[in-house]
Amino acid sequence: MPVRIPEDEFEQLVVDVLDSLPDDLLRMLDNIDVVIEQRPTREQLKRLDLEGGLLFGLYEGIPLTERDSGYFLVPPDKITIFQRSIERVSANRDEIADQVRKTVIHEVAHHFGIGEERLDELGWS
Repeated sequence: MPVRIPEDEFEQLVVDVLDSLPDDLLRMLDNIDVVIEQRPTREQLKRLDLEGGLLFGLYEGIPLTERDSGYFLVPPDKITIFQRSIERVSANRDEIADQVRKTVIHEVAHHFGIGEERLDELGWS
């Protein structure tokens, strides 16, 4: 049975991962919001062809590698971390923390322009 933790505890796990990133990377997190939602929407799952599947996190925006001189007055990129999805596959708090870490780093990597194939090669899929 999945473990559930309070929303504020889950949020702190996400904050802890972000705070653990090297300062050089933190300074490069430009125009981006990180939010927590309980679950992905049907539209999000459908857009990613994951209907009925699990989604732990989602990056929506323009990666740094695709920004050019025309990048201004653009709404912030968004990283969403899905609490219930992560809890669903976790048997205890340590597994939740591990999956949060992996998910946050995975989505931050997308902000830096690192694609799924490369993340798979690096073991961050």
